[in-house]
Amino acid sequence: MSALSLVALVSLVSTVLAKELEAHPPQQQHQFWGQICNGNPNNRIRGCDRYGCGQFGAHRHGNKGKHTGVDVICTDGATVYAPFSGQLSGPIRFFHNGNAIDDGVQIKGSGNRFFLTSLPLPSFPGYCVKLVCIHPIRYHGQIQKGQQLGRMLPMQRVFPGIISHIHVENCDHSDPTPLLTRPDIPSPFPQQDTRWATVCSGNPTNEIRGCDRYGCGYYGAPRRNGKGKHRAVDVICSDGATVYAPFSGELSGPIKFFHNGNAIDDGVQIRGSGFCIKLVCIHPIKYSGTISKGQVLGKMLPMQRVFPGITSHIHIENCDHSDPTPNLERGKWQ
Repeated sequence: MSALSLVALVSLVSTVLAKELEAHPPQQQHQFWGQICNGNPNNRIRGCDRYGCGQFGAHRHGNKGKHTGVDVICTDGATVYAPFSGQLSGPIRFFHNGNAIDDGVQIKGSGNRFFLTSLPLPSFPGYCVKLVCIHPIRYHGQIQKGQQLGRMLPMQRVFPGIISHIHVENCDHSDPTPLLTRPDIPSPFPQQDTRWATVCSGNPTNEIRGCDRYGCGYYGAPRRNGKGKHRAVDVICSDGATVYAPFSGELSGPIKFFHNGNAIDDGVQIRGSGFCIKLVCIHPIKYSGTISKGQVLGKMLPMQRVFPGITSHIHIENCDHSDPTPNLERGKWQ
């Protein structure tokens, strides 16, 4: 091939590559990673608990710097999958103390796009992550995206009460969040996506308290001694049960509903996604910061200690005192 022909070919390939890059900038050429843990299809990231927070950059206890990974929620013993295809290496000893969760593996894979040319082309950054607190089925060899990688280790044995999770850390300590969590896609039927998630464990349909000797739990129920009407709803919840965020938003509090410091005089407000509510008679894991729909919000307080024989419940009140019932009764009539 003549020098002139080679120059013409290089020019043609460069033009094609430029158009490709314009249509697909490097940061858009990565595909989103696959599901990492069974039971968490959207790779939801741990919120905050008494041990700390799971998002990238969260402050560590004792001024130990910032979190250089993200914590993807995963139940102890759950199956773990490869988020992308690549080469395994390990083991990864994150804690260096041989405890029950001191195991993990690294995956290094390519993020390159391929072009129909044999000419040398620029290489786009690949992926390299460390997944910790899992026991992989092997430490070396190839693995494909979505294949079983291993099992979640017993985190509750080491940190009782923590939100069990897999620590996912980019090898270059950059933020893996954008590749873990897919961007929200607007629903063509937004009215079908407004019902809130389960608020209390053991009550998947957010069943509302009926009537007992202390009164009734539905919105607008008359209060005793002519004290007006109930401007909230009471969602049934056993004392000590786990409470979840019904939607994503920003927390603020504490909320002192009784103003007397009794055993259930605690709560928190969530504002977000077009909603604003107060949840009372719970102890939240935190009073400020963000929380995602379905994440652990706190624990139900001991209502029976204050009102023996009542149907224990969480008092849920819209900030504008409107009726929250339509958003709570998910699945009740199906």
